[in-house]
Amino acid sequence: MAIVKMRRLNLIAMSYDKDAILDALQRTNAVEVTTHADTENTVIPTVDTDDINGYFVSVETALEALCSSVEQTQKEKGEKSELLKDGFDVSYGEFISIKDKKDEMDGLVKKINALVDERNECKGELSKISKKREQAKIYSIIDRPFADFKDTLHTKGRIGVAPISVKDGLCTALSEIELCAYQIINTTTDELLLHVVAHRSAASEVDSILSAFGFVDCSYERTETGAEIYRQLQEKESCLQAALEQNEAGMYALKEEIRPLKTYCDHLSFALEKEKVSDKLRATERTFLLQAYVPEGAEEIVQNELRAVSGAVYMEFSEPTEEETPPTLLRNNSVVSNFESITNTYSTPHYREFDPNAIMSFFYSLFMGFIIGDAGYGLLMAAVGGYLWWKNRAKPSGMSRLAGAFAVGGLFAIFWGALFNSFFGFAALGKENTIMPDPQNDMWSIAGISVPSVLIISMVIGVFQLFVGYLCKAIQEWRRGNIVDGICDGVIWALFSVGVGLAIVGFVDEANVPLLGTIGGIMAGVTLLLAMLTAGRKEKFFGKFTKGFGAAYGVINYASDILSYARLYGLMLSGAVIAQIIATYSGQFVLSGNIALIALGVVLLIIGHGFNLVMNLLGAYIHDARLQYVEFYGRFFEGEGELFTPLGSQQKYVYLVREKTPQTTSK
Repeated sequence: MAIVKMRRLNLIAMSYDKDAILDALQRTNAVEVTTHADTENTVIPTVDTDDINGYFVSVETALEALCSSVEQTQKEKGEKSELLKDGFDVSYGEFISIKDKKDEMDGLVKKINALVDERNECKGELSKISKKREQAKIYSIIDRPFADFKDTLHTKGRIGVAPISVKDGLCTALSEIELCAYQIINTTTDELLLHVVAHRSAASEVDSILSAFGFVDCSYERTETGAEIYRQLQEKESCLQAALEQNEAGMYALKEEIRPLKTYCDHLSFALEKEKVSDKLRATERTFLLQAYVPEGAEEIVQNELRAVSGAVYMEFSEPTEEETPPTLLRNNSVVSNFESITNTYSTPHYREFDPNAIMSFFYSLFMGFIIGDAGYGLLMAAVGGYLWWKNRAKPSGMSRLAGAFAVGGLFAIFWGALFNSFFGFAALGKENTIMPDPQNDMWSIAGISVPSVLIISMVIGVFQLFVGYLCKAIQEWRRGNIVDGICDGVIWALFSVGVGLAIVGFVDEANVPLLGTIGGIMAGVTLLLAMLTAGRKEKFFGKFTKGFGAAYGVINYASDILSYARLYGLMLSGAVIAQIIATYSGQFVLSGNIALIALGVVLLIIGHGFNLVMNLLGAYIHDARLQYVEFYGRFFEGEGELFTPLGSQQKYVYLVREKTPQTTSK
């Protein structure tokens, strides 16, 4: 376990070499540019990123439109393809040379945008035509020209639609008017098509009634029939739908261009990053000054890359000063690295503290295994999690690392499951052959009070983690040369934890070692007194007393922290009870001899244990992390670090395969 030491790089080069030098630094994957200190006779280079940012946004927008269209077409066709997946391999040479295809990419973007505009225009027109066709549908039954429904010398005719809900009322009202006739030509679920003819003397009364019932006059005043108008709208709609299909086919034909365009987008993102990094540089009339951090051991690689680009470059490597806070680069083995994201979720380790992930990963896995507490569940976790981690080991992601952490937790679950004699809720070795106490039934007595035995075990485990946490505090101080602080703030409290642990075991009647209770009590009392006497060693006068009492009061918090480990027992117990219930009922069904009940038992086994495992994993992930963050890290961990992020190392779409990749980053 280690946090990699950093070296500071100071570089001076000619301004015309800046772009090539930044490319070379990116190629090393080992340089994080930091803000250069204010230097006499230098200024911050003026850079306008608006143009390149706007260009980048336009290209990425076109890419998103293409991907969305291709994905939709693939769903409709039932096709599957790797074209839309990100994280595909791109060599560094291909990544850099993609900028030479700018004209080709611009032409592709123009074609995509033209297809998008055409599609939007077609969709807009299709929406209008579809609405008109729907409105004309009720008139499609009319095979006479609308001109035939015009007024005559003595009558006034009206044709139009009214809501179907007013049909009875409207017909009744019109029937009561003399010199008026009407005909219902067509009806739908929402409307009725009505032709009304009235003598001109009754026309105004008819108009009032129609208006009151929401009658809307037909807007067609043509020589065509309703059927012809409806057919024409159908034909236009079909033409527009065909145009949309052709447009989608045109988009789909560009599917092979997705990966080159994604590569181009990532390169533009790097180009934008290079422009923005100029804000961290200093410049003279002809040169620029750059300051960066380089992991120890990568200096030669950086030197070789820079010298291959330009001979007019001056570079110097030095140790960071105490006032600087270099970024944190974690370097762990393939097992521990899976747990780094858990720590980083809380806070990235500070550059000047030690990496706690190796120790934390042990406790995290130990607690997860304890919470799961079943060998069958552990086998599933180890197998599935291990497979997902192994499958993605070349290109690890957050999910694959989490799967790896669950796989390790599964191994511990197998260990605890064997101790608790639980295999998918069944007592695999027989109920009499268990090593650990029964979580549900076994009780131990402390001072005459019956307490679940596994609850006591979980708190003893917690005391052990607190002991290790205080040792980590001591190591942290000793690494910085603070020997006394390490003893007073670390070792004394670690010994206090030993005393508490011994006292808990000694007070358990079933352990039958009362001497341990006496030894542990004395040890805890003496170390607490020492902690009180040394707590105010850096204070003056009254502060020495207040700090001492503060240390005594801290025992209350210490007790509260120990009780927090009871959540291990609670989560473990809930999962164990559910697993046993599932095992009991499913076992009865399977052994019943009834085919239907056997099938039901198998289904109950699969679904029940699957649900129980998922819920246990969710609870274990959250509460296990909480114990690490609050109870364990609260003893020594400082955090507030910033992860080492090399220049140009963040690609959104591609996985950059470098010809020379120093082992500097923890992926």
